Amino acid sequence: MHILFVDDEEFLQELFGIELPRMGHTVTVCPDGETAVAALEQDRYDCLITDLDMPGMSGIELLTYAREVSEDIDAIILTGKSSLETAVAALRQGAFDYLTKPCKLIELKSLLKKISDKNQLARQYQAAKHQLDRVVGSSPIISQSSKMEHVEKLIDRVASTHSTVLVRGETGTGKELVARAVHQRSNRHEHPFVAVNCGALPENLIESELFGHCKGAFTGADKQRSGLFEVANHGTLLLDEIGELPKNTQAILLRVLESGEIRRVGDNQSFIVDVRVICSTHCDLEQMVEQGEFREDLLFRINPFEISLPPLRQRTEDIPLLAAHLYCRTHHRKQLEPEQIFDSATLGALRQATWKGNVRELANVVEHATILCDKLPITLAHLPSRFHAPTSDAAVHDVTATVANTQALPPLSLRELELQAIYAALERHNNHKPDAAKELGVSLKTLYNKLNNRLDRTG
Repeated sequence: MHILFVDDEEFLQELFGIELPRMGHTVTVCPDGETAVAALEQDRYDCLITDLDMPGMSGIELLTYAREVSEDIDAIILTGKSSLETAVAALRQGAFDYLTKPCKLIELKSLLKKISDKNQLARQYQAAKHQLDRVVGSSPIISQSSKMEHVEKLIDRVASTHSTVLVRGETGTGKELVARAVHQRSNRHEHPFVAVNCGALPENLIESELFGHCKGAFTGADKQRSGLFEVANHGTLLLDEIGELPKNTQAILLRVLESGEIRRVGDNQSFIVDVRVICSTHCDLEQMVEQGEFREDLLFRINPFEISLPPLRQRTEDIPLLAAHLYCRTHHRKQLEPEQIFDSATLGALRQATWKGNVRELANVVEHATILCDKLPITLAHLPSRFHAPTSDAAVHDVTATVANTQALPPLSLRELELQAIYAALERHNNHKPDAAKELGVSLKTLYNKLNNRLDRTG
């Protein structure tokens, strides 16, 4: 570290001038506060070591000035036993610690290591934060449509409050993006934003993931672990796909939202956390309440303020801007105009697509085209095969075949038609139930229930 040492005793000036470089630091030695002020104006220091009682400018006055010049500087105060109260006052002014004269070099070395370790952690945090910002970005909402303009206004209105927010929208509409925007525009933006997909958590570990556990709480709990509520303390926690939470966890979440207290699994003591909760879902929670799959009191608790996101097919004017943004993000390039990236036929095809997967599907299409395109502009030939329109004769043949097959079917009940749709979706997704449930627009739990009901009836 680069250290500024200030003391009016010549013996200490000589001693620290020799010993601090031996510890691996560079040092500037000053005999008084006025000389130290001049040094602070000319150079940047990691640490200030200063005597408390000096002629002229005192150590407290020097510390105050040093913090004004460089708020990151750490300070160690040297003091006599008679001025212990003044040393405590220096700590209140922001000093890192104090040593009583005559101090031991081993104590000084230990303090300097603590400061060095703290500065190293701060640098690592800033580096990690910068890297995360590059990956996640500042979460811009790309839009020029009136519907998304309304969403932006809702975000601005609710961001400064502490209210719980429910974000609704189809899969891929950008619910997490909106949640991040609420966090970044709030007074919690310097604190963590933690997102968790409730549907991806194993049912037997959900409570531990959210609220933590004590050592020995269950088999495999060999040490205490903080839950996501604790990790997000003073920040924001996004509970994505809140409809996937089991009923027993819903009851615990309701208590946490009402009291602000959490209790680790296996612990008898609860403690308070300050977390803003944002929930998101693509499910019809009201229908889930009617079916007994979601608690009505929890729905009321998570829904004091709602933001509904329109699907991409209802904001087609945003598609060119979004496609251009996604292309530039993939290539780490400055923003280009849509017409610089796509030809007119391609932009027209993108606008006319149905986009069942919304912005997420658009991102995949842009990535597919980017891989195939060696030189701009991107054309229809670079898009996935479903964008290549069939000939009119082939289209007529497909429609005729579909009508003939429909007329040949025997009469089916609504339940049988529903099961046919489920089995067809499962076949398209190689029996991967989560993807089939997303395509059908139902929760994974609902899909299992319908399949189990079928087995019960046939069994």
